[in-house]
Amino acid sequence: MDSLATKVADKSAKVAIIGLGYVGLPLAVGFAKAGYTILGLDVDERKLAAVNEGQSYIPDVETSDVAAMVKAGRLAASSDYNLLRDADAIFICVPTPFDAMKAPDLAYIEQAARGIASQLQPGQLVILQSTTYPGTTEEFVRPILEEGSGLKAGEDFYLAFSPERIDPGNPQFGVENTPKVVGGLTPHCTKLARSLLAQLFAHVHVVSSPRAAEMTKLLENIFRSVNIALVNELALLSERMSIDLWEVIEAAKTKPFGFMPFYPGPGVGGHCIPVDPYYLSWKAREYDFYTKFIELAAEVNQAMPYHVVDLVAQALGKQGKPLDGAQVLILGVAFKRDVDDARNSPAERIIELLLRQGTQISYHDPYVPRFRVGQDVFCRDEHWLESVDLTDETLATADCVVIVAGHRVVDYAQVAQQARLVLDTVNATHGLSGPASAAVVRVGAPFPRMSSQ
Repeated sequence: MDSLATKVADKSAKVAIIGLGYVGLPLAVGFAKAGYTILGLDVDERKLAAVNEGQSYIPDVETSDVAAMVKAGRLAASSDYNLLRDADAIFICVPTPFDAMKAPDLAYIEQAARGIASQLQPGQLVILQSTTYPGTTEEFVRPILEEGSGLKAGEDFYLAFSPERIDPGNPQFGVENTPKVVGGLTPHCTKLARSLLAQLFAHVHVVSSPRAAEMTKLLENIFRSVNIALVNELALLSERMSIDLWEVIEAAKTKPFGFMPFYPGPGVGGHCIPVDPYYLSWKAREYDFYTKFIELAAEVNQAMPYHVVDLVAQALGKQGKPLDGAQVLILGVAFKRDVDDARNSPAERIIELLLRQGTQISYHDPYVPRFRVGQDVFCRDEHWLESVDLTDETLATADCVVIVAGHRVVDYAQVAQQARLVLDTVNATHGLSGPASAAVVRVGAPFPRMSSQ
């Protein structure tokens, strides 16, 4: 029973990580740098090839670190689940999206769990990291592992949940210095999971159960969702009242207590904030409970792309141009600034809504060279768009430039000087010095005086 603890302590434990995306690859490299032998599993052959060639495809992970760990023999990648038989600990770091009806899609977790079950050995530790609803570890993953292996969780093998807390593009907090939360199926499961996590993470906070750990991650993201929705709603009100909400937020920030700044925008994106409220709302209905407050916040955030399109139409209309046939340039299709992740990006819905109106769309994003929209009720046809160069000519020929993700590498002074009309959803143009030829409309600010052309 203590063999795993011994292997963790002397760093002879072999760690497998299923899913080599934004969560799995930093975790794999981190544990490899800590001295453990790591096996990464993924179905994406391009990721497997990149890792085995010592290349990183995640901005927050240095290629030099991947190359060094591969060269040292501490990191390898494969698609072969049979290799899990030799692992001592297995992390599940796969996506947890929702379906078209906003219900949880656990297909990736199920696939990973079934793959583990077929190879599960006594004494192994399984830690689920994928964000999900409370009860997934015990009610969904545990039965699959037990039925597929014939082993009993908490006795023959160990099971825990430890939510990922990756913030893509955050230069201050990464894997090693972000505190970790963990809850095991039994006290011994928790103890073993904590001992392993403590080898990489500076602080590990233990909770009483996997359900508590699962709820912790949802609380973190729903907190953000609700507060973003609050400022988004205030942005709509501020526009009607001719008040600059960005100015108001800066003023409120001067209070040293009782206030935390959140900012309006074109909506929410990524793999957590747009998804997590619906995971909890779906699960809550099992208990005859309806999360009205949480769902209202999600509705407000989901409505922001529609508001952006309305502003585009209003601004173009003041210049005598309809949406139909207008040329619109989108700046930034990633879900937030300075990242290459476009999952659930507000830009996707904005582009789809504009395409429905007959708008001609192009985009520029230095981090996302190709972007897919369509194949849903908003835009039946699939469209693959390619990022265009941001030149004076590109800006000048667009009827409207819409800033969706405010990447810091973009020269917004150039945008304001060369474009005719700019819709700024993230306040990227505020405070620019020098002359501007563009009429600039900002979400959450008074509509500027505009003349028809």
